[in-house]
Amino acid sequence: MIMDGNPPQLQTPTETARRLDELAAMLRPAGGGLFTVSTGRAEQEALQRVLYGARDAGEIDERWREALAALPSARVVILGVPSDCGAGLVRGASFGPQGVRAALLELEPRFAEIARAEGVVDAGDVFVVPQLLHDDMVSDAQLAATRAAIYAGAAIDARALPVSPLSITERVIDHLLALNPGVRLMVIGGDHSVSWPVVAALARAIGEPWGIVHPDAHTDLLPERLGVKYCFATWAYHANQALGRGGRLVQVGIRASGRPRAHWEQTLGVRQFWAGEIAARGGDAVIDDVIAHLRGVGVTRVYLSNDIDATDPALAPSTGAPAAGGLSVEFVLSLIARVGDAFPLLGGDVVEVAPPVGSREDSKRTTRVGACYMLATLASMIGASGAKWRAKILQP
Repeated sequence: MIMDGNPPQLQTPTETARRLDELAAMLRPAGGGLFTVSTGRAEQEALQRVLYGARDAGEIDERWREALAALPSARVVILGVPSDCGAGLVRGASFGPQGVRAALLELEPRFAEIARAEGVVDAGDVFVVPQLLHDDMVSDAQLAATRAAIYAGAAIDARALPVSPLSITERVIDHLLALNPGVRLMVIGGDHSVSWPVVAALARAIGEPWGIVHPDAHTDLLPERLGVKYCFATWAYHANQALGRGGRLVQVGIRASGRPRAHWEQTLGVRQFWAGEIAARGGDAVIDDVIAHLRGVGVTRVYLSNDIDATDPALAPSTGAPAAGGLSVEFVLSLIARVGDAFPLLGGDVVEVAPPVGSREDSKRTTRVGACYMLATLASMIGASGAKWRAKILQP
């Protein structure tokens, strides 16, 4: 990975320590980013004990800090962003990181062990104040009050630290890319707004042409929604701008749009493959075209932003804005694998998994699909050694 077109600058020990201290202040152990002191806390701690192989909260914190110390040498970093304040219809995606991680452990009980051997480090969760979205939307008085509340006792000067989940996520990704310019990112949302800060940070860091492959039922291409600049319906517009347009944003599975495909392609320079076309032509042919298009516009690396509602709701029902006529799990897994084989992945995300939506069986099916997509994305990022994870991925 090349940052700003120049070789990455090595971090001094002092600078590395400062960045790690800030990360420790802005993050929490995996599963702990959604704030609670009572309801739901037992479930968080149970997941953390398994993830970290720990007996109690003290050991969880110790193992998490060991994971943070390993970030400068990681091949892949996992980051949970349990925020659904940027959602639109039905909330619940704030429980996505916890639900997907739990399903992942059911799918692959040895995940933590295999991840360590492959250089995959779970940095934990962005700490989320659930009433906030982006610092641009927060008054100076609220910034000061929230900083005092969430950074109390931090071993750093917190007066300039962000407080909202999207702003914290962007700062976290900036630090990860500065500490480890070659690292690849695996983000678990959260609603789809959480993809924006990842793209924003990558856009500053990457000096070569790169693109985004975006499975989704919706275009997410509004410049603003009800005056809000960054949310689930606008992130792709701003991502497309950050890429410089030119067809580097490729959307797959679109079917819920107030405007026709021609509008989006002609006015914004995106490339779209709608769900009906995939059903009519067949998945392999469409994936061939996705890859050919990306090569044709000069893309050399790809970020894969995977909204669970691209998948048909009969297969993944627990999401905030389901739309009938969606993609098969088999198609999405093939898309991930083939795009990952054709281009080095800068990273990927799985978003809009909302475990509280629907029945217990709906939640179980959806989190399992999300875990399959996460494993497939990780397998593509770590290369040939990811075959052991690909073998675990079965059609739920």
